[in-house]
Amino acid sequence: MDQAFELAQVNIARLLEPLDSPRLADFVAGLERVNALAEAAPGFVWRLVSDSGSDATALRIFDDEWLIVNASVWTSPLALFDFVYGDGHRAVLRRRREWFERLDEAVTALWWVPAGHRPTVAEAQERLVYLRENGPSQFAFRLGDDFPPPEPGQTATVSASASAQPALSGHADDREA
Repeated sequence: MDQAFELAQVNIARLLEPLDSPRLADFVAGLERVNALAEAAPGFVWRLVSDSGSDATALRIFDDEWLIVNASVWTSPLALFDFVYGDGHRAVLRRRREWFERLDEAVTALWWVPAGHRPTVAEAQERLVYLRENGPSQFAFRLGDDFPPPEPGQTATVSASASAQPALSGHADDREA
């Protein structure tokens, strides 16, 4: 069955040192393996890559040279959850403090996109800013939030100005774990 909407996600991380430093060598060495795991995971649709075509580590967000960005599209929140917390990716999550700074604001945002849409870095940044300023809504939410895709025939919200602006939830889940 063809889906009308797919789930986009962005997550960012602030490097503790440059990507070519010895401290980040294990992270960089594992990128190809983790990206291959994602691509082989049930429900994977697409992932952001730079012009080199291998990963997105050359791309930046928020005009910050120390922030790296990862974005992907999945068929469902469950498919994304299963990958993120599956054995292969969970091993990387356990080591994130060796490579990345702890941030006190949302570093991950999810949103529904029309099937076939591929998010840009600018779009991902808009979703993160919205989530940080307004809390979860249909426009931008966290993995544990329950925002189903729009009904077939409806359009997904394409800009923050078109979305309601709820108060912050206060959940710790909207910040980095």
